[in-house]
Amino acid sequence: MQNACTLCPRRCGIDRNAKRGYCGESDTLRIARAAPHMWEEPPISGTNGSGTIFFSGCNLRCIYCQNHEIAVSHLGYEISGNELLRIMLELQSQGVHNINLVTAGHFTPQLIPVLQKAKAGELHIPIVWNSSGYESAEMLRMLDGLIDIYLPDFKYLNPQTAKEYSNAPDYPETAKAALAEAFRQCGTPTINPETGLMMRGVQVRHLVLPGHAQESRQILWYLYQTYGNRIGYSIMNQYTPMPQMHLHPLLSRKVTQQEYDNVVCYAKQIGIENAYTQEGEAACNSFIPEFFGQPSVI
Repeated sequence: MQNACTLCPRRCGIDRNAKRGYCGESDTLRIARAAPHMWEEPPISGTNGSGTIFFSGCNLRCIYCQNHEIAVSHLGYEISGNELLRIMLELQSQGVHNINLVTAGHFTPQLIPVLQKAKAGELHIPIVWNSSGYESAEMLRMLDGLIDIYLPDFKYLNPQTAKEYSNAPDYPETAKAALAEAFRQCGTPTINPETGLMMRGVQVRHLVLPGHAQESRQILWYLYQTYGNRIGYSIMNQYTPMPQMHLHPLLSRKVTQQEYDNVVCYAKQIGIENAYTQEGEAACNSFIPEFFGQPSVI
């Protein structure tokens, strides 16, 4: 498949044995960071943290990306599958609650034998697939039985927004299909009643962007109409204007409290129950547990 790569929706057709694809990566595993991470949703991070492995490269490359250096492949080092397995087991020995694979889709063929070996061997904690949501359902089917928790973004519902910010006008339909496949595999979140930790299921993240509260409401409406409370929701307020956004008409500022409160209140109004927010002062926060910190940010 990677001789003429069609793993992701870009289907760039690059021979990644010889060149780097749109994702910026060759056919060799490359990671930028591996460490316990405390700032995911509480059922993911728990008390000991999530064993987060950030993979180099990205097939989406949003213009406002907060992990820019990783996404454009300026950071990272090559590892073998056996080395990755060793890292996963080392993280487990440190007491993390899960292994959290961040933006790993462009390495799926290399990851499958590693995950199979881990599942059949000494790894006994859940595996989390943490992604942008811009993945093909076909690729996700390759992971069936290997992933316990899907943690995808759902960034856009408007193709024009997706085109302008991520050069991906097909993002909405692609993310819909990917989420449907993730839900087929892992279903409604299962929480360990003793520890409060998520053991299986789908938790969908949506980052509210400045000037786009209406699209955020539309996204939540679509998700609720499709899945109701059978998925988990994270409504994120962590957007940070990066230096390259200083002249952008909308993305050069943070989300206002009013914009964010509006989206959170709308979630409650339409019936969303199992959701997390990132701010204790948000309106209507009585129905949503506090969501401390900034998930997936180094």
